[in-house]
Amino acid sequence: MDPTLLTNILLIGLSGTLICLAVHFIPVGGAPAAMAQATGIGTGTVELAAGSGLVGLITAAYMYTNVENAPMALILAAGAVGSMVMLASTMFSGGLIYAYGVAVPFASAQVKKDPITGDRQDTYISKGTQGQGLPTICFVSGIVGAALGGIGGALIYYVLVGIYGQLISATSAAAVAGVFTLGVFYVNAVVPSYGVGGTIEGVHDPKFRRVVGKDIFTSFFVSILCGLLAVLIAGGISP
Repeated sequence: MDPTLLTNILLIGLSGTLICLAVHFIPVGGAPAAMAQATGIGTGTVELAAGSGLVGLITAAYMYTNVENAPMALILAAGAVGSMVMLASTMFSGGLIYAYGVAVPFASAQVKKDPITGDRQDTYISKGTQGQGLPTICFVSGIVGAALGGIGGALIYYVLVGIYGQLISATSAAAVAGVFTLGVFYVNAVVPSYGVGGTIEGVHDPKFRRVVGKDIFTSFFVSILCGLLAVLIAGGISP
């Protein structure tokens, strides 16, 4: 196999792993969070990973298309920033609803004190809940996760446009790369959803340490298969 193609496959594997890792950083609250009975955003891992990743993909694609000979680092940075802005906006909007719509304090049930601010948490947890709102540690963890996911998505796009751009027009290559990147996002959002098993507050959650290793290991090999498929589609492997 061409060493360049092998490198591209490994880069796609790395990209998918970053997306999987990103999901564990994002405070996923699911249905309990929607009822202010758990911390985090009131939706699931797949929606949050794909949503933040899509915005990162759009900003990365814009940078790739509109800045001539843009270096890879700049494209990855564009993907990270776009994803971070999207998720920060989501968490900020959700926080406004929690504070002024539901009137609950932001408190984590996983730590006695917020690791960043040092604020006491356990005295503010409403009875019968697993915490509520988006404490500072959850918000910061979500921003970090969004950056990782944006970088992962941008890297996949960068690699695939380079592959398909040699075979078809630039516009078609961008479209195919975008669709394939979206597919990798969904695959690597589903993988950690089994490990997370519902809700996760972020990097400080004990569940993070329990499941992140297994999920990353699985995601890497799944993403490698996605990379192989991308190369096969491009006709990069001779029969």
